[in-house]
Amino acid sequence: MKIVVYDIPPSNNKFIGRNARWQYQDEKQRWHWLIKAKIKERPKNPFEKAEITIHYYFKDKRKRDPDNYSGKMILDPLVKEKIIIDDNFSVITLILKAGYDKENPRTEIEIKEVAGDD
Repeated sequence: MKIVVYDIPPSNNKFIGRNARWQYQDEKQRWHWLIKAKIKERPKNPFEKAEITIHYYFKDKRKRDPDNYSGKMILDPLVKEKIIIDDNFSVITLILKAGYDKENPRTEIEIKEVAGDD
């Protein structure tokens, strides 16, 4: 399944080490609603194993560190909306990518169910 949000979540640097708890919670809630609004289909049951690729298309070519775009504001809504069962290492493989699109910055989230290795 693929979800496209025509926005980019803020860098983790915007909140880490700052007294911005309420701003963080507001932004996290906003991203939950952005993602929820874009979910077209839901799996019958949440994926127990998934590969999640988050591809950020930034409006400029500035260098960005992947750890500042770890996906926290994206993964939590996927759990709450019952797309994946959890967002821990035993459930997901996370792939982060970055691209450039001056005219159409966005975040593309691709979720693929994968077979468990039990």
